Amino acid sequence: MALSETTPLTPPVGSVAANGFDIVATYRRFLQEDPDMTMPVAAIESLVILLSQTEPTTASELMDILAKAVAELKKGVKNSISLSAGCDMFQRFVLRNIQEYGDWEACRRHLVKNGGLFLERAKASRYKIAELGLPFIQDDDTILIHSHSRAVTELLLLAARRHIRFRVFVTESRPTEEGLSSAKTLRDNGIPVRVIVDGAVGWAIQKVDKVFVGAEGVAESGGIINRVGTYQIAVLAKDSNKPLYVVAESHKFVRLFPLSPFDLPNESPAASTFTTEQEDDEIQSSPLLDFTSDNLITALITDIGVLTSSGVSEELIKMWYD
Repeated sequence: MALSETTPLTPPVGSVAANGFDIVATYRRFLQEDPDMTMPVAAIESLVILLSQTEPTTASELMDILAKAVAELKKGVKNSISLSAGCDMFQRFVLRNIQEYGDWEACRRHLVKNGGLFLERAKASRYKIAELGLPFIQDDDTILIHSHSRAVTELLLLAARRHIRFRVFVTESRPTEEGLSSAKTLRDNGIPVRVIVDGAVGWAIQKVDKVFVGAEGVAESGGIINRVGTYQIAVLAKDSNKPLYVVAESHKFVRLFPLSPFDLPNESPAASTFTTEQEDDEIQSSPLLDFTSDNLITALITDIGVLTSSGVSEELIKMWYD
């Protein structure tokens, strides 16, 4: 699953190398070939491939190539918030390495070699998160999860492998119905599950001991951008004194500071447009993401530790300014 130093850096079939490199097609190919790959990791892997296929003569030329590729990715991919976090992190990684090398050619070779190691660490983060999150799951817990999060699923699977007995409410998560995928994975691994419609969270919350959700992106404030419905679950959990834990990789920390879902990029205007006419695809035009503020979150379980919301800002400062 991980790309190591010995993995050949060649573009997938269907992408174009060198000057005609198709960054969007390469990105989509990675996601198609590996369903467990997250959007930030696919973006990083695509940029590593680009780096190996181009031969800029100066550092400024390299940064310009990366900036154009990132802009192309963000433009060509719907819901680019999670993707943006990975792109921003990789650009910072490249910039740091450029500053450390005086010899440009040596710097380029180092970036190609270590870009794979950077990617390998990003991929391994999900398993580190599961280990750090394990103490938060106790015998006889009833857990609520929302939609489908690979990090949350990995945590629950590890708990089951360690013989912790628990049960899980899984929301259907309309309009994508991604919760059904989570439910199948958990049941296939012997974990008792009950799927509920999104509107039944208020009914279920009193039976729940704790809530785990993933994140498309973690904002500078420590709030999270995630599948629509996360905010209302967080409000109900807060009102019922149930802890809500966000399980997310640090490569999803994004330099955004939204105050509401209407501050998010890629917000669809159709979602808040009213009409007297019947629309065939009205449900499909519903918003896919919402924003949950930091005051509703108990803690964030990440690969760099268990953080409070204020800790996210501190980590972002370390990533970008240390």
